[in-house]
Amino acid sequence: MSPSGPLPVSPERAADPIRVMIAKVGLDGHDRGAKVVARCLRDAGMDVVYTGLHRTPEEVVSAAVQEDVDVLGVSLLSGAHMTLIPRVVELMRAADAGDMLLVVGGVIPDEDVPALTRMGAADVILQDTPPDAIARRVRELVAARQPGKR
Repeated sequence: MSPSGPLPVSPERAADPIRVMIAKVGLDGHDRGAKVVARCLRDAGMDVVYTGLHRTPEEVVSAAVQEDVDVLGVSLLSGAHMTLIPRVVELMRAADAGDMLLVVGGVIPDEDVPALTRMGAADVILQDTPPDAIARRVRELVAARQPGKR
Protein backbone atom coordinates (compact mmCIF):
# COMPACT_ATOMS: atom_id res chain seq x y z
CA MET A 1 0.00 0.00 0.00
CA SER A 2 1.33 3.44 -0.88
CA PRO A 3 1.15 6.33 1.63
CA SER A 4 -1.84 7.77 -0.28
CA GLY A 5 -3.77 4.47 -0.32
CA PRO A 6 -3.81 1.27 -2.32
CA LEU A 7 -2.28 1.24 -5.75
CA PRO A 8 -4.77 1.07 -8.61
CA VAL A 9 -5.25 -2.36 -10.14
CA SER A 10 -5.13 -2.58 -13.91
CA PRO A 11 -7.89 -4.56 -15.68
CA GLU A 12 -5.25 -7.14 -16.65
CA ARG A 13 -4.40 -7.75 -13.00
CA ALA A 14 -8.04 -7.65 -11.84
CA ALA A 15 -8.99 -10.79 -13.77
CA ASP A 16 -7.69 -14.22 -12.85
CA PRO A 17 -3.98 -13.94 -13.53
CA ILE A 18 -2.36 -16.19 -16.08
CA ARG A 19 -0.37 -18.91 -14.32
CA VAL A 20 3.03 -19.66 -15.82
CA MET A 21 5.79 -22.09 -14.87
CA ILE A 22 9.29 -21.34 -16.14
CA ALA A 23 11.46 -24.45 -16.17
CA LYS A 24 15.08 -25.33 -16.85
CA VAL A 25 15.24 -28.93 -18.04
CA GLY A 26 18.40 -30.99 -18.29
CA LEU A 27 21.98 -30.13 -17.51
CA ASP A 28 21.86 -26.53 -18.71
CA GLY A 29 23.26 -24.43 -15.85
CA HIS A 30 22.49 -20.99 -17.28
CA ASP A 31 19.36 -19.43 -15.84
CA ARG A 32 19.75 -15.67 -16.12
CA GLY A 33 17.41 -15.50 -19.14
CA ALA A 34 14.82 -17.70 -17.46
CA LYS A 35 14.88 -15.45 -14.40
CA VAL A 36 14.51 -12.33 -16.55
CA VAL A 37 11.51 -13.88 -18.33
CA ALA A 38 9.96 -14.97 -15.02
CA ARG A 39 10.32 -11.47 -13.64
CA CYS A 40 8.92 -9.75 -16.75
CA LEU A 41 5.87 -12.04 -16.71
CA ARG A 42 5.37 -11.44 -13.00
CA ASP A 43 5.68 -7.68 -13.55
CA ALA A 44 3.04 -8.04 -16.28
CA GLY A 45 0.62 -9.38 -13.66
CA MET A 46 1.03 -13.12 -14.16
CA ASP A 47 1.49 -15.72 -11.42
CA VAL A 48 4.91 -17.23 -12.09
CA VAL A 49 6.63 -20.29 -10.65
CA TYR A 50 10.29 -20.93 -11.43
CA THR A 51 11.54 -24.50 -11.02
CA GLY A 52 15.24 -23.81 -10.69
CA LEU A 53 18.04 -25.58 -12.52
CA HIS A 54 18.61 -29.19 -13.56
CA ARG A 55 15.04 -30.50 -13.57
CA THR A 56 13.94 -33.62 -15.35
CA PRO A 57 11.03 -33.55 -17.80
CA GLU A 58 9.10 -35.69 -15.31
CA GLU A 59 9.65 -33.21 -12.47
CA VAL A 60 8.67 -30.26 -14.61
CA VAL A 61 5.46 -31.74 -16.01
CA SER A 62 4.43 -33.08 -12.61
CA ALA A 63 4.97 -29.67 -11.02
CA ALA A 64 3.13 -27.87 -13.85
CA VAL A 65 0.12 -30.16 -13.42
CA GLN A 66 0.16 -29.74 -9.63
CA GLU A 67 0.41 -25.95 -9.97
CA ASP A 68 -2.41 -25.95 -12.58
CA VAL A 69 -0.51 -23.60 -14.86
CA ASP A 70 -1.84 -22.17 -18.09
CA VAL A 71 1.61 -22.06 -19.68
CA LEU A 72 4.68 -24.22 -19.21
CA GLY A 73 7.70 -22.28 -20.44
CA VAL A 74 10.82 -24.39 -20.96
CA SER A 75 14.07 -22.45 -21.30
CA LEU A 76 16.92 -24.22 -23.07
CA LEU A 77 20.43 -23.07 -23.90
CA SER A 78 22.14 -26.45 -23.99
CA GLY A 79 21.18 -27.58 -27.48
CA ALA A 80 19.21 -30.54 -26.10
CA HIS A 81 15.81 -29.15 -27.12
CA MET A 82 15.21 -31.76 -29.83
CA THR A 83 15.63 -34.50 -27.22
CA LEU A 84 14.02 -32.90 -24.17
CA ILE A 85 10.95 -31.24 -25.71
CA PRO A 86 9.53 -34.46 -27.23
CA ARG A 87 9.75 -36.03 -23.75
CA VAL A 88 8.02 -33.04 -22.15
CA VAL A 89 5.24 -33.22 -24.76
CA GLU A 90 4.87 -36.99 -24.24
CA LEU A 91 4.56 -36.51 -20.46
CA MET A 92 2.06 -33.65 -20.87
CA ARG A 93 -0.12 -35.89 -23.05
CA ALA A 94 0.16 -38.77 -20.58
CA ALA A 95 -0.88 -36.40 -17.77
CA ASP A 96 -3.90 -35.26 -19.82
CA ALA A 97 -2.58 -31.70 -19.68
CA GLY A 98 -3.83 -30.82 -23.16
CA ASP A 99 -5.15 -27.44 -22.04
CA MET A 100 -1.69 -26.40 -20.82
CA LEU A 101 0.33 -24.49 -23.41
CA LEU A 102 3.98 -25.36 -23.94
CA VAL A 103 6.26 -22.48 -24.86
CA VAL A 104 9.90 -23.18 -25.65
CA GLY A 105 12.46 -20.43 -25.30
CA GLY A 106 16.15 -19.78 -25.37
CA VAL A 107 18.89 -20.44 -27.87
CA ILE A 108 17.08 -22.38 -30.56
CA PRO A 109 18.34 -22.59 -34.15
CA ASP A 110 15.81 -21.13 -36.60
CA GLU A 111 15.66 -24.41 -38.51
CA ASP A 112 14.42 -26.25 -35.36
CA VAL A 113 11.45 -23.94 -34.74
CA PRO A 114 9.03 -25.64 -37.19
CA ALA A 115 9.89 -29.08 -35.79
CA LEU A 116 9.24 -27.90 -32.22
CA THR A 117 5.84 -26.49 -33.13
CA ARG A 118 4.95 -29.71 -34.97
CA MET A 119 5.90 -31.62 -31.81
CA GLY A 120 3.40 -29.62 -29.80
CA ALA A 121 4.99 -26.35 -28.71
CA ALA A 122 2.44 -23.53 -28.87
CA ASP A 123 5.29 -21.13 -29.64
CA VAL A 124 9.07 -20.85 -29.71
CA ILE A 125 10.42 -17.60 -28.33
CA LEU A 126 14.00 -16.90 -29.29
CA GLN A 127 16.69 -15.37 -27.09
CA ASP A 128 16.59 -11.92 -28.68
CA THR A 129 12.86 -11.36 -28.03
CA PRO A 130 12.22 -8.25 -25.89
CA PRO A 131 10.60 -8.95 -22.50
CA ASP A 132 7.45 -6.93 -23.27
CA ALA A 133 6.96 -8.95 -26.47
CA ILE A 134 7.22 -12.17 -24.45
CA ALA A 135 4.50 -11.05 -22.03
CA ARG A 136 2.31 -9.93 -24.94
CA ARG A 137 2.80 -13.26 -26.74
CA VAL A 138 1.92 -15.29 -23.63
CA ARG A 139 -1.28 -13.27 -23.23
CA GLU A 140 -2.15 -13.82 -26.91
CA LEU A 141 -1.57 -17.57 -26.66
CA VAL A 142 -3.74 -17.90 -23.55
CA ALA A 143 -6.48 -15.72 -25.06
CA ALA A 144 -6.52 -17.85 -28.22
CA ARG A 145 -7.11 -21.06 -26.25
CA GLN A 146 -10.46 -22.77 -26.18
CA PRO A 147 -13.32 -20.74 -24.68
CA GLY A 148 -13.91 -21.43 -21.02
CA LYS A 149 -10.22 -21.57 -20.20
CA ARG A 150 -8.58 -18.79 -18.25
